[in-house]
Amino acid sequence: MLNLSRLSEPTFSPHSLNKYASIMACGNGYMGIRASHEEDYTQQTRGMYLAGVYHRAGRNETKELVNLPDVLGIELQLDGEHFSLLAGELLCWERELAFSNGELRRSLVWRSTRGKRFRIDSRRFVSLDQLPLVALQFSVTPLDGAARISFSTGIDATQTNSGRQHLDETSVQVFDQHFMQGVYETQDRSTDVVISASCQLDTPSENCFTAKNRRLNCHHALEAEEGQKVTLEKIVWITHRHDKELEQSAFAQKGLAELKRCAEQGYDALLEQSALAWDTHWQTSRVSVQSDDPQDQLTLDYSVWHLTAMTPAHNERCSIAAKGLTGEGYKGHVFWDTEIFLLPFHLFTRPQTARSLLRYRWLNLAGAREKAQRNGWAGALFPWESADSGQEETPEYAAINIRTGLRQKVASALAEHHIVADIAWAVVAYWQATRDSDFMRSEGLALLMETASFWISRATDVNGRLEIHDVIGPDEYTEHVNNNAFSNYMAWQNVHDALALMEHFNRQDDAFTEAAQKFLARLWLPSTDAQGVIPQDDTFMAKPAIDLRRYKAQAGKQTILLDYSRAEVNEMQILKQADVVMLNYLLPDKFDRKQCAANLAFYEPRTIHDSSLSQSIHGIVAARCGDTPRAYAFWRAGAAIDLGDDPHSCDDGIHAAATGAIWSGVVQGFAGMQIIDGELHLTPQLPAHWQRLQFSLQWRAARLDILVKGASVTLRSSAPIAVTLWGETHHLLANETRTVDLPEFGTATTEGGNNV
Repeated sequence: MLNLSRLSEPTFSPHSLNKYASIMACGNGYMGIRASHEEDYTQQTRGMYLAGVYHRAGRNETKELVNLPDVLGIELQLDGEHFSLLAGELLCWERELAFSNGELRRSLVWRSTRGKRFRIDSRRFVSLDQLPLVALQFSVTPLDGAARISFSTGIDATQTNSGRQHLDETSVQVFDQHFMQGVYETQDRSTDVVISASCQLDTPSENCFTAKNRRLNCHHALEAEEGQKVTLEKIVWITHRHDKELEQSAFAQKGLAELKRCAEQGYDALLEQSALAWDTHWQTSRVSVQSDDPQDQLTLDYSVWHLTAMTPAHNERCSIAAKGLTGEGYKGHVFWDTEIFLLPFHLFTRPQTARSLLRYRWLNLAGAREKAQRNGWAGALFPWESADSGQEETPEYAAINIRTGLRQKVASALAEHHIVADIAWAVVAYWQATRDSDFMRSEGLALLMETASFWISRATDVNGRLEIHDVIGPDEYTEHVNNNAFSNYMAWQNVHDALALMEHFNRQDDAFTEAAQKFLARLWLPSTDAQGVIPQDDTFMAKPAIDLRRYKAQAGKQTILLDYSRAEVNEMQILKQADVVMLNYLLPDKFDRKQCAANLAFYEPRTIHDSSLSQSIHGIVAARCGDTPRAYAFWRAGAAIDLGDDPHSCDDGIHAAATGAIWSGVVQGFAGMQIIDGELHLTPQLPAHWQRLQFSLQWRAARLDILVKGASVTLRSSAPIAVTLWGETHHLLANETRTVDLPEFGTATTEGGNNV
């Protein structure tokens, strides 16, 4: 197996409980479980989530990803004293998540208030090869004489989403003195959740079960000798369903049978199977870097770990939430983050998963059409926030203003329509990278034509040209503007690509074609000034600029809103995140290096980076402009959003898009991977302290292994492929290995049969 990094929690601190619960969360795309400690702490937020299990708690609420009953909590008593790290003395501490096999381990030595020492060890994992499976081992060893040890654990259905209860308890039952099961139903009766658990101690003990106040618990008590290690093993099988074809009791029995099968194998055997699945995944998706700073490799492994753990590759009716499956932030909703920041990783490592994520949008076209029609437009207007359907899930109002007592309307669902073109961009990227004709003839073309129809109807005729009014671009500090450059250019590209692919697949629609051609000929595209800068919108350049250095120093905290109202911010040259720079990133064949550099130089000082989506995009554009040191600084800043020292940076879940941006920052930034005119381009330029970079890409029918070392690149392809490297196109044969030096350093060499 590969020698992968381990993410460590350096010490126990009540102030960082939820940060580490997020970044060390375990998952497999089917479920995610926060890395909360087994023992309870008031500040600690437990969370277990199943992809696609949403519920609306009340008529004024939006749907949210349901926080399911907890299965990992353990109440431990040692000689009658409740174990808590807030009491007694912590003498030794280790906690780490092993990316190689997905196991989270903790080992500590604790002295009780009565002076006796105990070693406590825990292990847990969420299986990658058996998606409904979770396993836990919890061990206690008395170090200073015999001790009375008691455990209490089970299924705790008192968990809520910040106080909102989504599940009704249907039944709880105990089987054969080792197995327990809870059956739950969302309050709208749409979804059943069945949790089956096995709790076994490796030492004879007194044991019993209790069911009270939505808690089904198993209790063990025993006398342990000094040095005797006592281990509780808990195996859990969690299933859910939306269909009701099978009787609920029969569905529950199936879950119990699967649990018993796993319990017979035991923790270590189940972990080994999951580890093999992880190893297969890492072999094709790891990005390896040799750097003077070991944190760089840890950052990359962290990225790929979460990109896998959060992605519901098993179910095309689910997509990736803004917090993945690691917390309740944004209520588990899906944004443009998925297509723009997360899909590229899957597209170039596991294209079938990218296809599934796009089919999620296609399957929800009906809701997007309905939203467009309701607002008086044609085609499909996708929701700014979505859940398990095509309906808009963005809250109508923000939180109550504590000074005025009033709520402010949330503008995103009303005007942040660029998501329509973002989805179209992702569809075209998928086509370029895969040439999947089956998908494009049906789902892909449907998405492109519906989104293009929206933009054609959305445009306004002004003095003989078409304009797009009253929008919000990616910069959410600038609302309700006309001719946002990002929106206009992306809309134009959306319509252009729809026409081009209709022609490619011989799709005839004369009325659409005529309307699309007129749109392309007449849509206003803001042009660059003498320095190459594109105005962000019609009014941006006329607004005053202020010194933002104080706010940039606290990027991500939105401290600007402590000094200015949103209305005041809207009337100044203040960006929350990349906007025109984002446009330069997404359409690299439309802007030359000089224009990209000019926009970066103009807009970055005006950008606070209050969004986790911002710094990485600036870094990629900086890399493309040849400024590698600055690109690396942006990349590290983007990684620090979750991995940095702020103890509260991701209390309610990781910033999912930031993990995708870590991968893209290296592959699209330092390796210079771009799709230009439908073809694969690489222009590597590594940071000065990186000696080598190695990764693989899936491009059409080929797996391409890439090794960047100094001023040379070694390529190996599993099938014939064309790659443009530093501006020169190379045609590789199947299983050919070719080393190419940066032009001024030498010439290309070719050999066959060697692995990179």
